[in-house]
Amino acid sequence: MQFPTPRPRHLLPVLLVAAACTSPHDTVILHGRVMDPETGLDATRNVGIRDGTIAAVTEDGIAGRDTIDATGLVVAPGFIDLHAHGQDPVSNPLQALDGVTTALEMEIGVYPVASWYASREGNALLNFGATVSHPNARAKLLLGVDTGHQPTLPPGENESMGSDVIYQALDDDQIAELAALMEGGLAEGGLGYGFGITYTPGASRTEIVRLFESAATAGVPAYVHLRGAGSMGNLGPFQEVIANAAATGASVHVVHLNSSADEDAREALGMIRGASERGVDITTEAYPYTASSTFIESALFDSWVGLDDSDYRRLQWPGQEERLNARTFAEYREQGGWVVIHGRNEETNEWIVAQPDVIAASDGIPFLHLSVHPRGAGTFARILGHYSRDRGALSLMDALAKMTILPARRVEGAAPEMARKGRVQAGADADLAVFDPETVLDQADYDAPATPSRGFMFVLVGGTPVVRDGTVVDGVYPGQAIMHPSDPD
Repeated sequence: MQFPTPRPRHLLPVLLVAAACTSPHDTVILHGRVMDPETGLDATRNVGIRDGTIAAVTEDGIAGRDTIDATGLVVAPGFIDLHAHGQDPVSNPLQALDGVTTALEMEIGVYPVASWYASREGNALLNFGATVSHPNARAKLLLGVDTGHQPTLPPGENESMGSDVIYQALDDDQIAELAALMEGGLAEGGLGYGFGITYTPGASRTEIVRLFESAATAGVPAYVHLRGAGSMGNLGPFQEVIANAAATGASVHVVHLNSSADEDAREALGMIRGASERGVDITTEAYPYTASSTFIESALFDSWVGLDDSDYRRLQWPGQEERLNARTFAEYREQGGWVVIHGRNEETNEWIVAQPDVIAASDGIPFLHLSVHPRGAGTFARILGHYSRDRGALSLMDALAKMTILPARRVEGAAPEMARKGRVQAGADADLAVFDPETVLDQADYDAPATPSRGFMFVLVGGTPVVRDGTVVDGVYPGQAIMHPSDPD
């Protein structure tokens, strides 16, 4: 099963004429095993690129000014990461070495939107984009602060995460003001609404459903980090957003099914599939690790206060082998910063990774200020190498679909240019990942989270190599903004 329901697309048929053109291509990729999850193509082909676009996928001989020999390598669409907090020049090279060509911040999002997009223009290795941040728009409303992109703030400068306003309920007038702020963010290019409901415990169910109504009216998805489980158990938060989507007609994407559902993942995914089969536009994602990570000062850890030393052994502070105890938990919570949370079950983790309708997304923590968690460097190579090749948990084509066509379809309703990504087809954008299927593997771990993956020999963004012969290319910035059109009509 795959969702959302695919809509057949014929990518810019006029460009097929260019394939027969006698002028040389800018770049040709020869003799590679081309794998295109949308069409099911899995065969040796030559790929010709002109002006940032795939001009030919052919068995015929072709020539270009730059030639890449892909003999023995897979030529796949570049990976689209919906949940990449690493929106910075330190994280992007590690993402590129993991096959990523488009890194989107869809969970927490950004606010203000226009200034964030402007800050990345012309200096991005990868394509970039973000949703309108509900937590940050809330901080603007209640504190008057412009948070920007919360995860890349320096340690100690995250004003809103530990503020008492996260517990403040909004009245009807304030909810209307908040909706107006977020609708303004859509006009500035935001790709939907990004919710971190567990981080804003003061956000009532009324507040959330009214913002779902706003998203539905605008025709954009809501990307949701669910409300904390509490007395509702793991499944209650899923029920909230599924009901909101069904009642309002909003599209919804539930982030990190693995950490949100934990051992209830089978039941939670069953609920999502059932809603999808009955007409709700709903998708979900997961990263292939048993440990999660977030801000220790956040409301997510409110329920941890007062536990025994043994309970805190699940927590690891970056750069330290020793796990936390009651004293260090209190100290670090006062200080603030990222912490790793160990303890999920690997059997359940592998089951989630193997589900073909669960999108692969890293939830990668920025490497800008420190190294916290390996998922920002190794998510995609880990699925391809460990789970697909070595464990046989899913086929290579299913693994690639989770990284390419499924996330492209999730976003293309809000950003039409995404209909040209996640494909190896004439007319598609030349965002490509060329890797060795026999050697691709993650190398990052919890002791060395910033270790690059291996096996990605070439990665192209808009036809420009950002990885060549397994090495990041210096001084190129081909990444383009992925934005919601200000006037969709």
